[in-house]
Amino acid sequence: MRILIFSTDDHLYPAGGAEQAMGEITKQLSHIEFDLICARLRRGAPKCERVGNVTIYRLGFGIPKIDVYILALFGHRKAYSLIKKQNYDLLWVMMASYGAFSAVRVAKKMGLPFLLTLQEGDPFKYIYKKVFFVKNKFKKIFQTASGLQTISKYLYDWGKEMGFKGKVAEIIPNGVDIENFTRQFNEQDIKKTRDTFSFDADAFILVTSSRLEPKNGIGDIINALPYLSDIVCFVICGSGSLEKKLQQQVKKLGLSERICFLGFVTREELPRILHASDIFVRPSLSEGLGNSFLEAMAARIPVVGTMVGGISDFLVAGKTGFVCEPNNPQSIVHAVQKIQTMDNSEKEKVLTEAYSMIQKKYNWTIIGKQMRELFQKTANLED
Repeated sequence: MRILIFSTDDHLYPAGGAEQAMGEITKQLSHIEFDLICARLRRGAPKCERVGNVTIYRLGFGIPKIDVYILALFGHRKAYSLIKKQNYDLLWVMMASYGAFSAVRVAKKMGLPFLLTLQEGDPFKYIYKKVFFVKNKFKKIFQTASGLQTISKYLYDWGKEMGFKGKVAEIIPNGVDIENFTRQFNEQDIKKTRDTFSFDADAFILVTSSRLEPKNGIGDIINALPYLSDIVCFVICGSGSLEKKLQQQVKKLGLSERICFLGFVTREELPRILHASDIFVRPSLSEGLGNSFLEAMAARIPVVGTMVGGISDFLVAGKTGFVCEPNNPQSIVHAVQKIQTMDNSEKEKVLTEAYSMIQKKYNWTIIGKQMRELFQKTANLED
């Protein structure tokens, strides 16, 4: 089987979550050959590169704001040149984004089946505003697709609403690198990590792993902190457009000694930080799925989140985690205090239920097999 992928970015560091998921799936399916057409978002990145079973073709000059449009407008030309040399069984389109516009042209002209994967995490109002001037072409992405794969029911319903009419449609979530996030750290490792935060030794630590953007509600956690005990501190893993504004907010509230900004944290570093913390919190305003919650569950720490978007697929109040409300710092206070006062056996029951769910449903090995079957069904191939 050979598959041609259209994606805004490749799957290599520092790619986003959707592209990382694409990389995990291609790694699981090492017997399938993948060719990837994407924008050349980083200067110095080669125009053509082979990584494992994926050959990457990057379009553009290393200027993101220009290269994404080059992908949208001219990606089909690269596809045609590849199709002259190779026979493809399937087009796989990662999100209804720039590359998808080119994929529609290729699917129509060449008659190739087209699997659309939805991993969008931004609010739909934001997406509609962004595509306003090409809204009819945007809808064509959904209407042209032969198959639909989404990472949550929330996105599945959206795909149908946008006009998907194909016969093959499944919810297959992203997975978690379970081996990485279940790594064991000794007491000395944990103490050393906690010391780097510069909090008092008895600190009760909240942690989040998130882009610092409006949709993730990080400011609400900061606003909740003054209403919690002085021993409650907050570690922020991530960077984004709100970083300076959030730092100013912390300073204004006099919380500098209780909040630590770590900036971008790698997947190798994150498990240690999670294991050194007491609660994971992210009061999202929108979420396609929410892999950071799943990673925290794999690390066996309690999670607090809102019931928005795809989060409701895995977060069940009091069973796999704890719930707060969007734009409501006081609800974060209540959730944190509830966990602080819980009996250890009761809390352990929640952690065990969440971890069991991760193993059964969010395991990359299982997801790889599900995706292989979906590729075959969409391409009308026998197993």
